[in-house]
Amino acid sequence: MCIFCKIVNQAIPAFRVFEDDKTLAFLDINPMAPGHTLVIPKVHYQNLEAIPEAELFRMMSTVKKIAKLLKDKLPATGYNILENNDPVSGQDIPHLHFHIIPRSENDNLKLWSPGRYALGAAEEILKKLKTEI
Repeated sequence: MCIFCKIVNQAIPAFRVFEDDKTLAFLDINPMAPGHTLVIPKVHYQNLEAIPEAELFRMMSTVKKIAKLLKDKLPATGYNILENNDPVSGQDIPHLHFHIIPRSENDNLKLWSPGRYALGAAEEILKKLKTEI
């Protein structure tokens, strides 16, 4: 059983922010900012591709509620919502989860470093991606 399933089953403690019959939101124990909250489905799904769409929609409703809560109750004027899929992306726990990270002016958080496409590279990637979905 993964650590998030143990949290859902109350086998280990967590600072629970919100809970309903399908989702759970709790404070990240290694926050990038005060109030950094994780939202998970109560059923174990490894990643974004695994969760049925109806459950994902329900989960995103919780993400939206928590994001608004963080902005309303904390000294945050914005937030980032992140979801890492598979270990190469930084997914340490193989249970789908969304990070909601409160942001404020001059918090100095650097979440990514944008790059640029080489000449012709964007067109080549577009050819690969323009397929049937």
